[in-house]
Amino acid sequence: MPNIKSAEKRVRIAERQTARNMSMKSALRTTIKKYETTLSAHDVEQARAALLTATRALDKAVTKGIIKKNTASRKKSRLTKHFNELVASNNA
Repeated sequence: MPNIKSAEKRVRIAERQTARNMSMKSALRTTIKKYETTLSAHDVEQARAALLTATRALDKAVTKGIIKKNTASRKKSRLTKHFNELVASNNA
């Protein structure tokens, strides 16, 4: 436990930020899982909307510093690839 008043404040701030980051990361994972469930249901229109939501959530996580830019880019690429495969299988 810190003895200095400013160090005590930094501990409180770190706890608050950690809780916020964990909450946002959990919400991000939930959004991606919702997209994956709509994708597995083979519903193109709902999957398109869920992909848009997941992409926005990933971009927002980057701006908040929850995940890195390249991580978000990789995840968006993979999600889009799965969506395109669904569209191609429905058209064939």
